[in-house]
Amino acid sequence: MAVKIKKNDVKLSGFFKRIIKHGLFSWVLLMAIWQVGSLSYSDYFLPGPLSVLKGFKQLVENGVLWTDIVVSVERAGRGWFTGIIMAVPLGLLIGHFDKVRWLVEPVLNYFRFVPVLALTSLFLMWFGVLEGSKTALIAYATFFPMLINTIAGVASTDKTLVEAAQCMGASKFKVFFTVIVPSAVPSIFTGIRLGLSGSILCVVAAEMLVSNNGLGYLVYSSRLYYRTNWMFVGIITLGLLGFVADRLISYTGKRLLKQFGVK
Repeated sequence: MAVKIKKNDVKLSGFFKRIIKHGLFSWVLLMAIWQVGSLSYSDYFLPGPLSVLKGFKQLVENGVLWTDIVVSVERAGRGWFTGIIMAVPLGLLIGHFDKVRWLVEPVLNYFRFVPVLALTSLFLMWFGVLEGSKTALIAYATFFPMLINTIAGVASTDKTLVEAAQCMGASKFKVFFTVIVPSAVPSIFTGIRLGLSGSILCVVAAEMLVSNNGLGYLVYSSRLYYRTNWMFVGIITLGLLGFVADRLISYTGKRLLKQFGVK
């Protein structure tokens, strides 16, 4: 006996497959667990999704959330770009000259393991309590991932390509910019992407310790007012900003890498 499959059943099955494929089911399940779990605790300890949504509305209406988003994005971006400007040229230089790399690598390998939070007091003394210290902290956090990846990208350039270019009469300057730098671009981009995540992490720490605004400060100060739902709003917003920024840099990077023959 043949089994008849209704057209609506097929559509419904496809709908659920799309939900699972795009990860929506996981988010719905997480929200449900969160809501059920919050019923067993006070709003101060674990606010539910509806309470967090209420806090979001309050922070939007009084303008605090938008102001803090702009401040945090500006700080993270400023520190990130400062790190790029310092790390990429220096990485190209160190990676290209073997003797320089052998000389500085031990020092770099030491300082890249010094926690950025351990330098907070020192940077405050050097750069003051205003934006300079925050930019320096974020730049430091983003500097080493970008530097190490740039050095690795240059050092791993295929020597055959370099020798082929030299045999064709290319100068050292031309070999560097037409062979070595393009070869290192994928690794440089990986470092820049890692540096972006580092800037988001560090801006939170900087704002918690030496600031009176920004999303990090919002998360930190919300406990003083017993507004845990505001804290959740800040945390969720930081996650969304990091995700959107990573998607943007990933999309831009893929288009850029295509120019260098990288898929």
